[in-house]
Amino acid sequence: MTLAIPSERALSSLVLGTRGSHLALAQAHWVESRLASGLPPIRADIRIVKTTGDRALSASLASGESVGWFVREIEDELLVRRIDLAVHSLKDLPLAQPDGLILAAIPAREDARDVLVTRDGRSLPDLEPGARIGTGSPRRIGQLLALRPDLRFEAIRGNVDTRLRKLSEGRVDALVLALAGLNRLGVRKTGAAPLPFETMLPAPGQGALALEIRASDRQLGALLRQRLDHAESAAAVRAERAFLQSLGGGCQMPVGALARVFGDALEVEGVVASPDGARILRDAVRGALSSPEEAGEALGRRMLDQGAGALLS
Repeated sequence: MTLAIPSERALSSLVLGTRGSHLALAQAHWVESRLASGLPPIRADIRIVKTTGDRALSASLASGESVGWFVREIEDELLVRRIDLAVHSLKDLPLAQPDGLILAAIPAREDARDVLVTRDGRSLPDLEPGARIGTGSPRRIGQLLALRPDLRFEAIRGNVDTRLRKLSEGRVDALVLALAGLNRLGVRKTGAAPLPFETMLPAPGQGALALEIRASDRQLGALLRQRLDHAESAAAVRAERAFLQSLGGGCQMPVGALARVFGDALEVEGVVASPDGARILRDAVRGALSSPEEAGEALGRRMLDQGAGALLS
């Protein structure tokens, strides 16, 4: 059944599209509650969309082929007008939107750090030699191997509950997860130790949400910017994505980035790691808050001059 789509003149209700994982639904319900609590209140009906990434649970995400796996079908629903608003984890979103779609708002960012989760609360230096880490992320693997070349890695997919169960069953000795996901799910793990940015830079956009709409829905775009956009978070992730784009990259490259705002300035820090962690490049650039993409692009050029291209190839 096709759901009714509101007109530009009456935004009393919306159809919100999201994946069906516990985390995706928690994010969608957060947006729903913010829309309902505004004046005037707006009701959001949530429509679950199954994506390629949800179906291909046994496939590796560490390849260029996986770019957009968690968003394409949701964007298709936007384009054919079965939903009005898509809620994505920003780090899953390709660097360019399809024609006719735009990012309308970036809400305030959650904690962007990664977190090491173990059964007994051990920190990274305390892990046994040869410990098995549950992650398939090239970004995480490269940075961890630069510190602990003895570690082994198991590519684990599935929702947070599935990954935590595999840890409790002893299939791995530790997990590396995004802290933002645990926070949004309300998961409080006693064995969780956030990894400092000095140890692990996050994926570009990690911890941020992206609200995507049709470019023609100008009234909805204005409303979302007014109620949900967070200017500093938006500037930070724009710088990080510009850095990634300048490297010619996608979300599964061994690239980390973090932009932070200091008054009217913005500093973006980036890392590029070889797959085995034997070589790692890290640098930072400071620019104007008003032009975050320039800072990200400048950092990308500087790191390419330092040999980042060879690591990425």
